[in-house]
Amino acid sequence: MERQSRQHMRQARRRRLWFRALVAIALALGALVAALHWAINRQNIAALEKPLPTATVIYDEHGRVASKLAAANIEEVPIERVPNHFLQAIVATEDRRFYEHNGVDYYGILRAVWRNVRAGEWVEGGSTITQQLAKNVFLTNEKTLARKWKEWLIAQKIERTYSKKDILEMYINRVYFGAGAWGVASAAKTYFGKDVSELTLSESALLAGLVKAPSALSPLRHYDKAIARRNVVLALMREQGYIDDQEWSAAKSERIAIEQEPKRDPYAGKYPYYVDELIREAITRYGLTQSDVLSGGLHIYTELDPNMQQALEAVYADDSLFPSSPDEVPVQSGAVLLDPKTGGVKALVGGRGRHVFRGFNRATELRRQPGSALKPLAVYTPALEQGYGPFSPLKDEPLDFGGYRPQNYDHTYRGTVTMYEAVIHSLNVPAVWLLNEIGLDKGMDALHRFGLPLEKEDRQLGIALGGMSRGVSPLEMAEAYAAFASDGARPDGHLITKIVDAYGREVAEWKPQRTIVTSEKVAQQMTLLLQGVIREGTGKRAAIPGRELAGKTGSTEMTIPGIDGVKDQWMVGYTPQLVGALWLGYDRPDRTHYLTTTSGETAAVIFRHIMEKALAGQPAARFSLPLVKQEERERKKRGQRAPESAPPKVKETKEKPRPPGHEKGKNKKEKKEKKHGKRHGGKHE
Repeated sequence: MERQSRQHMRQARRRRLWFRALVAIALALGALVAALHWAINRQNIAALEKPLPTATVIYDEHGRVASKLAAANIEEVPIERVPNHFLQAIVATEDRRFYEHNGVDYYGILRAVWRNVRAGEWVEGGSTITQQLAKNVFLTNEKTLARKWKEWLIAQKIERTYSKKDILEMYINRVYFGAGAWGVASAAKTYFGKDVSELTLSESALLAGLVKAPSALSPLRHYDKAIARRNVVLALMREQGYIDDQEWSAAKSERIAIEQEPKRDPYAGKYPYYVDELIREAITRYGLTQSDVLSGGLHIYTELDPNMQQALEAVYADDSLFPSSPDEVPVQSGAVLLDPKTGGVKALVGGRGRHVFRGFNRATELRRQPGSALKPLAVYTPALEQGYGPFSPLKDEPLDFGGYRPQNYDHTYRGTVTMYEAVIHSLNVPAVWLLNEIGLDKGMDALHRFGLPLEKEDRQLGIALGGMSRGVSPLEMAEAYAAFASDGARPDGHLITKIVDAYGREVAEWKPQRTIVTSEKVAQQMTLLLQGVIREGTGKRAAIPGRELAGKTGSTEMTIPGIDGVKDQWMVGYTPQLVGALWLGYDRPDRTHYLTTTSGETAAVIFRHIMEKALAGQPAARFSLPLVKQEERERKKRGQRAPESAPPKVKETKEKPRPPGHEKGKNKKEKKEKKHGKRHGGKHE
């Protein structure tokens, strides 16, 4: 009896615990649902009610019109005027369960993931029409969880506020179809020269297919690709029951006549990479949306120098300056030109080949290891701050730092070299030795001051050679080197100086910002060293006759066993009035795609062409370096003859191309360090 009583008590206790647990879970779920409802309801989607107005105009540094955004070619049309087969084509292609989900298609996401896994690459996305509308109007293109979460919340708010018909109407009037055509009405006139109501089934399918990649599938330039994509859309429509076999066959057989590209505003679409970055800056720095910038009738004043931008674009259009590729995958590149006094970005190009609207911008969004271009920032600047001089002796002999054994490009040692020699010849061992001598903390602190992004994993001696876990962009390197050209003060790089809305009200203005990185004396000492790189070191092919230039090359080795090649090349340099930063390499280096030259052979040459063209017609400015000269005069007055008194005479050696797999072809002026593991960054120049 007593045993049964205890058993009943235990069962009653368990029931109470289960009940309490269920109550707690229910309360937690209720709180979560309430929080989600609250988060969704507080989303502001009032921008969807705004009309689609005039073009946004972009002005150069002189206040002259430089470019206009493509949203000028836009025409809003009621959904009743749009043929039903176009709406069906859009739904079949972009969001087959549009009328069934509530803004997010979870089944579609799983289907897309499965197809991508099976294909081994990204072949299908899972975004709904509602999500695309939310992204196009309110968000950026960055691929982060925070952005996807915001997109989810806005999509839910849109679905709760508007009918499916309203959502579809807003979408087809805001989506981009290429050739400057925003919205289906503009697209119908651009490609077919007709009113949207006159679109045939075949034409509708072609337009619906453009949404995926408007530039790559443009019938104006890639007719066959556009037709192939049209056929895919028609197949999807037949598969989903929108058209029958007879309609499918007739539409597929139709020969589509494409209108010649209409005469457009000569400013529309000019300087596309600069405009892409301008849009991103307006969104991230000033809180505007893409919709505001593209169709808000804004007047955006910038730091753009049209002559420099045209010069930079001309260099990137000259394929003979860039290494050839074994296939159709091009060697890519990104470059920035920046005013070291103000931080104003004067010119910018983010890639080679076909431009994709707001695509990947290698001038600003790239993250690659800078190799030896980081040495002046991580090692030599903090060393000069600690009392070393440009010609102080540094150790160059076999060293072991807890298992890390750096080597020079030629695998030889010189015993002792001056800092000047170590910099101009990009020697690795003296750089690592010097960083160890002054302390790793000093190097990391300097990189923070130079504004470079660092990760926890970067705290190791390999940082002396540019060994970074994430890397840097050309814009960040240009900002950092600008400190040397402006007596130790680093400016914040920016494109926009002022934004005025369609009603003449100023909505944003750039506030000049400069960060003191180092002293004037150290900045001038670094310029002295980096001038040597151009005169007689690894960057001598960047030299411009009649102009004073300072700079540094950098490169990183391939890490694939058996591949003797380079995956990144850098050249960062400056005159007294302009800083330039250039990256060169493949987007996805592999056994086939890598560079077989050094940065001194290739990046430096491209850099010279860029700076020559950009500065054409401008007077040649000289580095004054008064503090360095004053120190030299004082030393002479004291009758001292220090080893720092003059640059050493260095025997020059010729550079040779280095084919893959041949160690004998290693460049004698600039060769990367032998690999010693990722942790130390030992694969760098």
